[in-house]
Amino acid sequence: SGNTILVNFSRQKDNPILKHIHNVPWEHDDAIKSDFAVGKTTGVWFLSLRYHRLNPGYIHDRIGDAARTYVLRILLIHVDVENYHEALRELNRTAILNNFTLVLSWSKEEAARYLETFKVLEHTPPDLIRERSKEDYADTLERSLTNVRSVNKTDVLTLRTHFHSLKGIANAKADQLAMCPGFGEQKVKRLQQAFVQPF
Repeated sequence: SGNTILVNFSRQKDNPILKHIHNVPWEHDDAIKSDFAVGKTTGVWFLSLRYHRLNPGYIHDRIGDAARTYVLRILLIHVDVENYHEALRELNRTAILNNFTLVLSWSKEEAARYLETFKVLEHTPPDLIRERSKEDYADTLERSLTNVRSVNKTDVLTLRTHFHSLKGIANAKADQLAMCPGFGEQKVKRLQQAFVQPF
């Protein structure tokens, strides 16, 4: 699939988050066991809490079928009900017992951004999140760019992944920056202003 998110369309064709996946292409593949395959070894199962209330056994059956199908199994939950504490406690326990990573989203757009980010960072080496004993180029870049209001460490990692250097980031056009997950119009404007304002 390369740079494509695979979607189990027979299960997810009515899922409204598909309309919000814009930055990464997706395609149908009903052969996958998960709802979304965001890498060769990473599968994502999607669950709306509203749907879970109506069909409480659904996700348990799906998780039971998923045993050992992926190295990383993610349960992406859309929290779309007001009283969610008890349901999340139960789903957290289920995720732990079945070696799933639980990720919560509070909107359809946020759920779509998670899927895009999982795919974009599929080949990112783990040393990017390991502690470093001395400051290197990545640390300096992170320290510099996080001084821009609303730009966080995850945003800097995303920028490095897409543009590779400070020069690449500084020369990027607004529409290129806006294609990065987590970058809205305001964040793009603030970042670009930081490169043209006097020190």
